[in-house]
Amino acid sequence: MSIASTAAQVLAQTDITADELKAAEGASSAGFAYGLAAIGPGIGIGYLVGQAVQAMARQPESAGTVQTTMFLGIAFTEALALIGFVVFILLKFV
Repeated sequence: MSIASTAAQVLAQTDITADELKAAEGASSAGFAYGLAAIGPGIGIGYLVGQAVQAMARQPESAGTVQTTMFLGIAFTEALALIGFVVFILLKFV
């Protein structure tokens, strides 16, 4: 028995249509894409904050400048996650 015939039998036994199945598959793909899109910014923000704390520990007198630069870097890095979220929404609903 092939996979296609098994899937057809399962669909015949349930109230799920093929279009609903494709929509569910698209939603899971979109969720996976957003998960991948969030990995990079998460790593980037973690690295950025760690290096900023290290810089402030080495030169406490420059903490204000380092902190301002750190927040700018966080904002730019977070923009990548937001772009990934927009792509997730577009894949799910379009």
